Amino acid sequence: MKFSLLSKDQQSKARAGLINTDHGQIETPIFMPVGTVASVKGVHQRELKNDINPDIILGNTYHLYLRPQTSILEQAGGLHKFMNWDRNILTDSGGYQVYSLSANRKIKEEGVKFKSHIDGSYHVFTPENVMEIQRSIGADIIMAFDECTPYPCDYNYAKRSMHMTHRWLERCLTHLKSTPLKYDYSQTFFPIVQGSTYTDLRKQSAEYIANVGAEGNAIGGLSVGEPAEEMYAMTEVVCDILPEDKPRYLMGVGTPINILENIALGIDMFDCVMPTRNARNGMLFTSHGTINIKNKKWKDDFSPIDEMGITFVDLEYSKAYLRHLFTVNELLGKQIATIHNLGFYLWLVREARKHIIEGDFSIWKSQMVKQMDKRL
Repeated sequence: MKFSLLSKDQQSKARAGLINTDHGQIETPIFMPVGTVASVKGVHQRELKNDINPDIILGNTYHLYLRPQTSILEQAGGLHKFMNWDRNILTDSGGYQVYSLSANRKIKEEGVKFKSHIDGSYHVFTPENVMEIQRSIGADIIMAFDECTPYPCDYNYAKRSMHMTHRWLERCLTHLKSTPLKYDYSQTFFPIVQGSTYTDLRKQSAEYIANVGAEGNAIGGLSVGEPAEEMYAMTEVVCDILPEDKPRYLMGVGTPINILENIALGIDMFDCVMPTRNARNGMLFTSHGTINIKNKKWKDDFSPIDEMGITFVDLEYSKAYLRHLFTVNELLGKQIATIHNLGFYLWLVREARKHIIEGDFSIWKSQMVKQMDKRL
């Protein structure tokens, strides 16, 4: 993987860059649609590629390990071939999913023993076997196995957890060296900064991760319930330490406003289930604010879903029609809303990139944040 920094904003820490991998270019800042189980929910790969057009999507180690299982993915020739996606894929390590199984898992130094949410069977994730699983899945960018702490989190717990994440990182790196690639392209490994919302721990973790010298770095353990201001504060602390010539990935973030604020702090990569999950509940993100399409006010509004026309659904369907689809619980409604939201998120990061390069990002961002912070 190669990362080039192309442009920096003068009024903030926003940057525009280019990541090159064996599956093509990724223009940063980038939003990665979440394809948890080898599918971006409700969207055909053709629509994903032609209409939403992301350079990279995300797959989930925990879910893919359980179903369809790594043996099937290996037989298919890796996740790209299994799901017929010829662009980039990033896989998280399953640390966050295991954290969210709080009642059904035990975390020890060796790794995590957990109960499958599907059939209750027991499994163990260790730094070593998670590296092997990600080799089998075959994503272009793979993540270190870490422990994601909850919020709020006791200081001593956060400290112990951070040190364990660092020890697990060393085990990931050691095992990765002796685990050959399974397919005919390279994989890039990102370690993860932890430390909850404690400035001293975040600094310590960022320094530790920076010293590893990986080709890119991730920030985990945010967007787990803490106020946005705390998230921004921790992101700023970490971005000031992580190397400038490597991409920075903020995991699991967030709303369109969160994304713009974090771009301004120096983040290059984002993923979040929000555009797809909220779409399925009738929430649409637009440049003028948020729409709850289930509201009665849209019942006889025959204007297009979004006059900006970012994706084909925006102009082909009216708000009244989309509201009707939600009212009668028609699956097409959820699909339309999902395509719209993902299209909007990709438009947003691409506009951000354009304004960073043109030199007026900060002015544009302030205006966009004001507009998007409205309920329509």
